[in-house]
Order: sequence, then structure tokens, then C-alpha cells
Amino acid sequence: MTSLFNRENTLMSEQLTISSEDYSLLTDLYQLTMAACYRGENVHQKTACFEVFARRFPEGFGYAIAMGLAQVLEYLENFRFNDKQIKALQDTGIFASAPVEFWSLLTEGKFTGDVWAVEEGTAVFALEPLLRIEAPLWQAQLVETYLLNTLNYQTLIATRAARSRDVAGEKTTLLEFGSRRAFSPQASLWAARAALAGGFDATSNVLAALKLGEKPSGTMAHALVMALCALEGSEEQAFSAFHQYFPGAPLLIDTYDTIAAARELAVKVKAGKIKLTGVRLDSGDLVALSKQVKEILPDVSIFASGDIDEWEISRLKSKNAQIDGYGIGTRLVTGKPVNGVYKLVEIDGIPVMKQSSGKLSYPGRKQIFREFVKGKLKKDTLGLVSENYPDKQPLLKLFMKDGRRLEAPYTIETIRKRTAASVASLSAQIRNLDSSTSMPVEISASLQQLTEQTNKGNRE
Repeated sequence: MTSLFNRENTLMSEQLTISSEDYSLLTDLYQLTMAACYRGENVHQKTACFEVFARRFPEGFGYAIAMGLAQVLEYLENFRFNDKQIKALQDTGIFASAPVEFWSLLTEGKFTGDVWAVEEGTAVFALEPLLRIEAPLWQAQLVETYLLNTLNYQTLIATRAARSRDVAGEKTTLLEFGSRRAFSPQASLWAARAALAGGFDATSNVLAALKLGEKPSGTMAHALVMALCALEGSEEQAFSAFHQYFPGAPLLIDTYDTIAAARELAVKVKAGKIKLTGVRLDSGDLVALSKQVKEILPDVSIFASGDIDEWEISRLKSKNAQIDGYGIGTRLVTGKPVNGVYKLVEIDGIPVMKQSSGKLSYPGRKQIFREFVKGKLKKDTLGLVSENYPDKQPLLKLFMKDGRRLEAPYTIETIRKRTAASVASLSAQIRNLDSSTSMPVEISASLQQLTEQTNKGNRE
């Protein structure tokens, strides 16, 4: 395939990593071409309102936990184009017919809009906006890709984490082990953050943990047992060597014979030769093995890993497996996406809506009004920002004004507690793992009327 431009003048690098300087270019091409068109038509500074919402959640998800706002705000604060980036865009030749003023717009521009959003850790339902951008049209358009990337992915992970915590119970230890299966190094950091905020106790991702002010947690891999066993004589010697440097650390005991390893450890524990806090099982019949190991090592915590998810935790609990904690990786950080979309709902004060078959969107700037009865969520009403319900809680709040954050980011612990409280407020039917039931979202009379008026105006 022939290159469209001179490769020597591009931003080519073998290191496909992301820094805050790259934020502006981490977008789909059509965002830039549309922004150029807006500038050419002189509508680029018209105030636009876009909302992020999901029309539906993955099958079996009765709710979703909003997550990723902190990264959205950090991104918007650092949104800039530098001279090298603009030169690289010009060298593609794609923008040869674009208005010359487009380049001045990028050179001088930054995000100057407002951001309304639900707080991270809040349960939301289909059609409810997680976030609203109010900004000049060209800015609001360019930021779509990054916003959907972080909100969709972190919301998925936080929701899976919250479901796992709900099923496992408060006392069960949950560790995030997904770094090797996340879709990229960047995704591994976001997954660790979302899992912790969604209810997990710790992550094995060292970089993520330290950046978040958390303590990383993990055990060992089969490789250590196999290597030291081969070089030093036995599995028992491998365990002793590891405990010499990490006293009391959990040991992985299923490399060869799980029950034989447990018995060997029981002898050493009884003799006072080692202090053992936990063992990990990574394969086999976890129900039967955990029961046998618990009989041999009654005072030692048993951790399980290996293709664990919320459904597997539920199954193991139903079989009375003797498991005190889980390391959850692949099935946490992958799976069917939360397919959030970013849709224009108002431009220059004019409400707009999409009417494509199966992809209807509601017009106008909206608010979620939540009603509780004795601490339990009774009903959500999706209405217009101009409406007022004294007995209901509005969920979207202002987080950024004129491109500046209004408050410091919440801590992981604060978001974790909010997640737990939000899930606890939901009915058992909605929390069910295979739920076909979700909270019915009532459309207010004012929003319904605006929808009908906008729909009629579009047809005319």
C-alpha cells in the first residue's frame, strides 16, 4: 500500500505509548474532519451539548457502575495541540482543502467547556446519561473518542467488580489479577483502578497500586516452584526458600500434588517451623480441593484463581467451597462491552435527536432524578435540567466549569464505599447475576413532550 504522506515527517515511533501530550491526537479521524468542517461553516463556537449513555447493557446486567470520570477530567485539562502534531496532520494531505483557519483553531485551542456527570461508583441504568459535555462545538466533537474509551471500559470493569463483591460478600478477599489479560498496558492500569473502586481489596499491578496510593498484593507463580524444585531438590524446599524472603506469604500449592503439598505444610506449621497465612489453588476441582485443604490446614486462608468470575464465585459458594478469597483476572478485564454512545442533544440552544431505527436518542440537556424509600432505590426519572423534583435526588453534578475542575478527585476508598452503598440500594431482582430485570426509568412528561416536538420538527 502506497503511503499517503512522507513518513519521515510523521510522529512515527516504535513505542506506541501514551502521554498527556498525545491526548489531542488520540481521536478518530472523523472527529478532526468534522471540526474542520465546523470551522469552515463558521459554526465551530456554537455551544453544543453531548451526552454519554448506553442504550442497553450486556446480557444479564441489571445495572452498571459509572466509572472513569477522573480520567476524563484529567484528559480535558490537558487537551492541547502542539506544533509538531499540527505539522504531522498537515503532512497527511487529508486536510489539503480544509479552511486555513482550522489550523489556527487547533494551535490556540484548549477545552473551555463544562462537564456534568454522575459520581463515580453510582449505579446507572440504560438510557441514563453518565456524563454531559457543554462546550464549543469543535471541542465537544474532538473529545468523543477518549471519553467513550475510558468511560466504557472502566464502567465495565467496575460493574463486574461490584457484582463479584456483591456475590462474594464483605468478608471475602478479592484481588485483581488481570494485567496480563487486559487489552493493553494502559487498559491494565484502568482495569486495576476500576476494580479497586468497584469493591476489590487490592491489585497485583504494581504500577497501578503505587500510583493510586494502594499496596499491591499477590502470591507466586508455578515457575518459582518448578525452578527451585528442580534446582534445590523438592517442592518443600521451594516453599522454604520463598518464605525465607517473604515470611508468611501465601503459597501456591497446586503445581504437582495439591493435597500432598498441604500435608507437608501442615507438618511444618504444627512443628512451628513456618508461619503460614494462606495458600492458593489455581486449578482442579476447587470445591473438593478447598474442602480437603481446609481439613488439613484449618487455620490457613484459601485463595482460588483461574478463570474466576462472579458466576463462578456464586457456583463455588453454592457448593460450600472453603474459599476465603479470589484472584480474578481474565474474566474481569475482558468480556462484552458496555456500549456507551456519545450523542449530540442540543446545539446553540436547539434540541436535537437521532431517529435511526433502534438508535433513538432523547433531545435536550437532561438530568436523572432518583427517588429512594427507606434507603432503597424506588424509581429514576429521566427529565430535563429545567425540571425540579424536591423529593428526588439529581444525579448529574457540575465537575468542570470553563475547562477547570471544581474539586479534587475522590479517593479510591471513597468511590469504593459509594459503590457498595449504591449496589446495596438496589433490589435483589436487579442485583441477580442473570437478571433480565432492570430499574424502569420513567421519562418525564416534559422530556416526552420535547421529544415529540423535536421528532415532528425533524419530519417537517
